[in-house]
Amino acid sequence: MDTQHAPEFASERYFDKLKRLSEVKDGAHENVAHHSLDASAQSSSTFILPIQARSRSPEHAGHDSHKAEKRRNNFSFRSILPSRSSVEHDIRRLSTESILKPQRTFDQLFLALPNELQIQVIAALPLSDVLSLRTASRAWHTMITTNELPIARYHLEHHVPAYAKRLYPVTQPSEIRLHYLCGIWHRLHVAAKLAFLISERVTKEIFLRETEAQRLEFAPQNERMRRRLIPLLFTMFHFFETYRTLHLDYIKEHGHGLAHEPYTMNPIEVRIMNMYDDQTLLRVHQVFPLVVSSFCRRLRPPSYAGRLERSIRGYLKDPPSDNVYVAAMCVGGMRQVEKFWEIKGYNSRRGAIDNWFTSIMREPAEPATKPRRFMSLGRKFSNMHIGDIREGSEIPTSGRFRRGSDAARRNSDASASSVWDSTIFDSSLLAGMPMGPLSRDQLRLLLPELPLLQQIWLPTAEALIAQRQIVSRPEDIKRNAQVLLELIREDGAAEEDAWWYGQAAPDSVRPPLEAIEEDPIE
Repeated sequence: MDTQHAPEFASERYFDKLKRLSEVKDGAHENVAHHSLDASAQSSSTFILPIQARSRSPEHAGHDSHKAEKRRNNFSFRSILPSRSSVEHDIRRLSTESILKPQRTFDQLFLALPNELQIQVIAALPLSDVLSLRTASRAWHTMITTNELPIARYHLEHHVPAYAKRLYPVTQPSEIRLHYLCGIWHRLHVAAKLAFLISERVTKEIFLRETEAQRLEFAPQNERMRRRLIPLLFTMFHFFETYRTLHLDYIKEHGHGLAHEPYTMNPIEVRIMNMYDDQTLLRVHQVFPLVVSSFCRRLRPPSYAGRLERSIRGYLKDPPSDNVYVAAMCVGGMRQVEKFWEIKGYNSRRGAIDNWFTSIMREPAEPATKPRRFMSLGRKFSNMHIGDIREGSEIPTSGRFRRGSDAARRNSDASASSVWDSTIFDSSLLAGMPMGPLSRDQLRLLLPELPLLQQIWLPTAEALIAQRQIVSRPEDIKRNAQVLLELIREDGAAEEDAWWYGQAAPDSVRPPLEAIEEDPIE
């Protein structure tokens, strides 16, 4: 197009001249471009961009077609790959964009998920982590407390062994809460810790593996013994826990205990042992003397110490009486047995068990007539607390308190914290741990009615085994050395795991060695 005699833009002469220049071009590409330009000009709008078309000579057109043919013949994958400079440029551009773009934290990404996905993620965490999240903030506490059912159900299906479900069954879905789950894991922790302590004592004192090389060689047998003792000790925890509850109920119902009533088999023990199947009853009965003797041996001075060595080392106290052992197992439970076992030093253990037994036998002291008021640097603290304010109660007016005082600030926050207090006091974990301490009235009723040490479990269990015909002869019940060999034997581990833990139980339901280090639930 001649720029000196250029027509007026978007005029009819302009479009006519543009058409004449486009007709000069030949070839299929020029024809397609001509038709598209004509169609766009007629259909869309009369306003188009002022494109200046340049005509090419036939020599240039042939030269261009020759160059295109040469490019097609020399095609290779290297021609479509990015060069090093372009890759470095893209990396710098992406890094710059990532720096400029605001990064979202993990908690923001987690809270952006739907509520159902959040609960699934929380339920897959270990129980100790779930309990720690409850103390992170009010929002976390409310989220976990209001969703106790799906979290506890997930752990119950995936991480609780089969024998624990048999001994502590769930009768209603509303009972599947964090308190139920924490109670089971507390009992498992106590059983795992006691199994480790008994295995260490048996390895050292009975199998005489004292050096490091001997203990390393005996490690597989020690592990098998520990694994077999855990479900048995868990069953013993259930026995003493249920025995204490049923014995208190029996005393309240009849006005006296079993000490004033003749019987052939202890009716309370029979009621508890009927909850156990034949295999569980027989195995617990065989290992029961080992557990009791190991606990009694722990509270006696070393057998190798003579009179002179006892006087030098201070082993002057005699072993406790039988009623102390009975009170420790029937009143304190297996958790109290574990506490005494873990105390190092004979004198320290004897002092601890004497103080504990004196505390449960002592009569309650009379309360002081006038409680002392806490004073600090002459300042009197108000006796009013947020916990004293409940919904519907009248909040004191501001005229009663000085502006800016502690009482006024607490009253201003009372309404905001009422919902928070209700969620705390509605939590299921406030029910307490399994086999917690008894009140003074319960101790006064139960302690005089406790049986002798030789009358716990053994006579009733042996009579019940003969009645059920679990073994053909009483001599078939394994005792002493046979029990120890049964605990360390190598064969039969797969069948026992299938019975105790279930057929498709993951490794998480078998408490590992690390489970005995510390109880995060208590």
